[in-house]
Formats: sequence, structure tokens, C-alpha cells
Amino acid sequence: VESARSAFEKWRELPVTTRAGYVFRLKQKLDEYFEDISRITTQNHGKIIDEARGETRRLVENVEVGCAVAYTLAKGEHLDQVASGVDETLIREPLGSFAVLGPFNFPSLAPFWFIPIAIAVGCTVVVKPSEITPLPMQWCMKAIEEAGIPPGVVNLVHGSREVSEALIGHPEVRGVCFVGSTPVAKSIYRLAGEHGKRALCQAGAKNYVVVMPDADLKMTINSLLPSFYGNTGQRCLSGANLVAVGQVYESLRKGFVEASSKLRLGYGLDESTEMGPLVTREAKERVLGYIQKGLDEGAKLILDGRQARVDGYSNGYFLGPTVFDQVTPDMTIARDEIFGPVASIIRADKLDEAVEMINTKSNYGNEACIFTSSGKNAREFRRKVKAGNIGVNIGIAAPMGFFPFAGFKESFFGVLHGQVDCVDYFTDKKVVVSRW
Repeated sequence: VESARSAFEKWRELPVTTRAGYVFRLKQKLDEYFEDISRITTQNHGKIIDEARGETRRLVENVEVGCAVAYTLAKGEHLDQVASGVDETLIREPLGSFAVLGPFNFPSLAPFWFIPIAIAVGCTVVVKPSEITPLPMQWCMKAIEEAGIPPGVVNLVHGSREVSEALIGHPEVRGVCFVGSTPVAKSIYRLAGEHGKRALCQAGAKNYVVVMPDADLKMTINSLLPSFYGNTGQRCLSGANLVAVGQVYESLRKGFVEASSKLRLGYGLDESTEMGPLVTREAKERVLGYIQKGLDEGAKLILDGRQARVDGYSNGYFLGPTVFDQVTPDMTIARDEIFGPVASIIRADKLDEAVEMINTKSNYGNEACIFTSSGKNAREFRRKVKAGNIGVNIGIAAPMGFFPFAGFKESFFGVLHGQVDCVDYFTDKKVVVSRW
């Protein structure tokens, strides 16, 4: 933190074009190390290489947004003659040093929702990656150093909860950015408030995917597979509850289970692998516990991934696609964030019933998706559903870096969201009223 504080005084004084130039050189370095970062992500996390490349691609896109921020969104406003001989100007000023606490599931991408914008507007950061997957961010620091970004502008510190709490409580830290589970987000938001700090906490999810009878079923099922099983279900935009509306139930159920059963598990660096392992033994045991809970509460297990085996990796934390049928919205597996490749099929008679389910039966509001060929259905869904990221014939509604990463209810704590919203988060406004 002291390193970040010291660097801030010089960094904020650099011309904005100079700071943008550093961010642009960082983008070039990340392009150069694209495959290295992707491979180390697969090796440290377990996700398949294509998913790791997708994460790195999104990381670079956020850096590109940082390049543009200084010239566009971060500029102030000026209005002449607000009164006789009086002009008024709004100036954005960088606030200082911030803590960035990253998650295990997107170890390089999530910190870069914040880093490029923070340094583009003149702030400095201290990044603490997840202790489960620390290596990708470590590699990104190599790119930051080689891009010539001055020492202290971006700092990396490893550790677990006690390090996070020390950062939040440090008097020179102006605020904290967090991505992770809802219980931890609540704790961080509360602690930041106690210390009078800004807090931006992107939290957990339990996402509903609604399929209407008029949906293109082949296209829908092809989209559902990465939605439910991408990243082995370990992401806040994963599909979790699959709502079959009306007569689509039988054909959707059959097609989804058949396609799910064919996914190829394996080592993430094998290009033919379609789903990798869970991140740790504890993560696998947690998901297994939820599967047993679903059975105990009366859900019907129609695809059991617990016996999945991968040749050559007998000790791997593999779990195959798992599908429950006859799930009701009040069951634990329909309400809790499982964070694994587990899908729950829920029936609804009409779209209104599905929307009501999403709005009243879930504490989360990260994402909701609908598959339909009706513009009327899509519009009604998007307007009525209480979720921050909406997918229409899209199974993973991931916003681009120049849009906010939205979230409602217990999926978000704060006022400003990740990605481009951070322009306002890392700055404050000074209004100058002058007469000459």
C-alpha cells in the first residue's frame, strides 16, 4: 500500500495521454503473452484451453477500454455563462490507491475489470488474487513490468482473508473492488463501510434459463451446454435452473440430457477436451454434497456425473454433467449457488410463471436468459425480470468491457458496477465556479 501511495503522487501528475500510452503498451504485451497466460490459467485452474483463451481475450478487451477511457469517458464538462460573467466546470480527479480482490474462477480477467481503468484515470492499485489460483495474475505482472508501467502503480500481494482485511482497513486505501461469493461480498461490503471506504462487490448467482415452446430447440441446446457446463459450472454467469415452459418440456429434457451425456471430460490443455475438472478437492466435495441434498429433497437424478472417470487422471477432481428433473423452486439445489456442472429442470406452464419464479424464489439477480422466437416474449421477459444481465437466445450474457457488469439483489453490493462504470468509481468530481 505504501508503494501504491507513493507512486500515486507522481502517476496522477502525468499527462493523460502518457498514462493512456502505458495502458496501450500493456495491451501489446498481453497480446504477446496471450497463449502463455491462457495456458497457465488452464494449468492453475483446470478450465479447458478454449475457455482460458476466452478469458484472456476478455482481459485484453478490458485493457482496450482503459486505453479509450482517458480520451472519452474520463473527461470533464464545461459550461460558459451560467450567470452573468460566471463559468462553471466539472473536473474528474483520481482518488488514490485501491485494493482489488480477485476470484479463483477468472483469476486474470476479473482483476482487469478494474486495473486498466484505475490506472488510466490516474489511480494506483494493490491486487490480491485468489490464493487458489494465484499464477495467472503473477504472469500478468510480468506484462505490466515489461510495458514500462512505473513501480508502485500496480502492486501484487498474495494471501487469504487476513490480507484482504488488512488492505480494506489500511488508511491509505480509498476503496475495494471484489469479485466472488455473496457471503464474502457481504462481509467485505460491511467492513468497507465500517472503515468509510468505497466498495464495489460483484457477488454470487443462481441463474435461470427459460426455454419457450417456440424456441429453436437445436440452437437452444447447443447454447445450453456452454452455459451450464462451461468453466465446469464455476462462474457467476453459468446456467443453473433450466425452466421448460409448456409443451417444450419433454423434447427439451430429452435433448439436453442426451447432449450433456456426450461431453468429453479431460485435461484442459488437450484441445479435444470439452469440460475440465473442478478447481479443488473441496470444491468437488461441496458439489457432491449438493447432489446428495437434491436426492434427499426428492429431485430425480436423470444424469449422474458422480462416476465420471478420465483415463490417466484417476486423482483428478472430475465430475460429469449432472441433471436433476422434477425440481421445485423451493429446493436447496434450486436456490443455492452450487458452482459446479449441475442443472435443475423446473417446469412452468406460462412465461409469467417463469418470471415470477425468478423474481420471488431467488435471492440472486445476476443473469436471466430466455430462448424464444417471439419478440413479444423476449421484450416482456427483459422488462419484467429482476436480473442485471439478460440473455435473449444467448446462454451466457457476458457484457463487453465497454458495458457495466450488472447485477441485482444479492448478486451485487454497491452503486457502480465493474468494467466501464469504474470511471466514476475511481474518480471524484470537483466543480469550479469562476468569474473573470
